[in-house]
Amino acid sequence: MTQKFTYIKDLVTGERVQDIFIVAEAQMRESRNGPFWNLKLQDCTGNVEAKIWSPLSQNVPKLFSGMFVRAGGMVGKFRDRLQFTVEALEVLDEQGTDLEMSDFLPCSKVDGETMLQEIDYLIAEHLTHAPWKKFCRKVLKSEEIKSRLLAATGAKTVHHAYIGGLLEHTLSVCRLCMSMCDNYPGADRQVVLAAAIFHDLGKAWELSGGLVNDYTDEGRLMGHIQIGLEKLEPFLARDRKLDPELKLHFKHLILSHHGEYEFGAPKRPKTPEAFILHYADNIDAKMNTVFSELDKLEGDDQKWTPYQRFLDRYLYKPQPTPEDREKQLEEVKDGNQCLLPLKA
Repeated sequence: MTQKFTYIKDLVTGERVQDIFIVAEAQMRESRNGPFWNLKLQDCTGNVEAKIWSPLSQNVPKLFSGMFVRAGGMVGKFRDRLQFTVEALEVLDEQGTDLEMSDFLPCSKVDGETMLQEIDYLIAEHLTHAPWKKFCRKVLKSEEIKSRLLAATGAKTVHHAYIGGLLEHTLSVCRLCMSMCDNYPGADRQVVLAAAIFHDLGKAWELSGGLVNDYTDEGRLMGHIQIGLEKLEPFLARDRKLDPELKLHFKHLILSHHGEYEFGAPKRPKTPEAFILHYADNIDAKMNTVFSELDKLEGDDQKWTPYQRFLDRYLYKPQPTPEDREKQLEEVKDGNQCLLPLKA
């Protein structure tokens, strides 16, 4: 496997670099000294503006977004931002170089196979009705569905928009749903979990993934809710042991998980279980967005994010409460002390 050594987050001014990057943007422009390439190079840690000046710019092949290139040159600064001046460039064949995509595109911090295993643990723990357990495991073991899930992003731009993001979101929604069912024991946790596992399945076909991560024709024309139900329908139709009423309720949960018509829900939630799935899905998407934006703030001086269009507000990073009690307990444990009152 071709190995990558230098990552964009580690670039410093005055450093000479030669490594592999993916072309995120490529434009040919004109200057007084001749045509030049204005590029944005990317890896899994970020992106950097890059220039290929004339005459080299006229001797490189036409560049497109999504190309892998081996670029060598000098890291400098322009208007307080890093700029990479490319002095040598080679376009690589993605198939022939055995590249690890996780080096170039943002990925979940948790391995996809690990997340699938965690979902299976939830199936084993909560699905006591054998037909639900068999149905969920059969779908997840389908080679087509499993391969799609492992690579899928959770959204185009807003929440979980990275490789493995769909599985990360799915696992989180499953856990939230089970926690909410603990609080509301009257809810049918088994249909909730089954629907939580597959509520966004259609996103694996709705979005192309990769660098562009744009909507597919199928995604634009049908949407992930309809696509997901179509992918699940053959499994439901072949399952003779799952009660038709349970199948109907399961479909309702998936159809209504966006909550309201204006948010793309074909139907609004009409059962306790549908409300649980909707709110679990909503809070996980919101929290992922919020924490992702707050994580971009640098240092203790930055408290406010830029305006967040999808949330219609600015976000503030508050000072956390000190963990004094935890520290006290650790000190007690280390000192073998006892805080219980002494008996008279």
